[in-house]
Amino acid sequence: MNATRALGQYGEELAARLLTAAGLQILATNWRCGRTGEIDIVARDGDTLVVCEVKTRREGAFEHPMAAVTPRKAARLRHLAACWLDRHGRTPRGGVRIDLVGVVLPRRGAPVVTHARGVA
Repeated sequence: MNATRALGQYGEELAARLLTAAGLQILATNWRCGRTGEIDIVARDGDTLVVCEVKTRREGAFEHPMAAVTPRKAARLRHLAACWLDRHGRTPRGGVRIDLVGVVLPRRGAPVVTHARGVA
């Protein structure tokens, strides 16, 4: 596994722990929909389906991870959410929400993990 993939996997593990601690139920990780792409984490928050994008950066990286959801990325995540629903059943009562978890790894100390709800 290369260093970039290992960094991403570590960030996704931290994100899953944060979401679980916040009361969300993890349904799937790294779920793929053909060539369309991958959802980092699919979770349920009560009666809401949550599609969660995780971005991990080392401190001092060019862009903060919370700036990572561009309009194009948001459209892809909405498409992936529709793909999930198509394969796993109808839209839940609470609808679908797209969240972002940003993980910043400082040179020293604990990672900083931020959860933004409803980013797209």
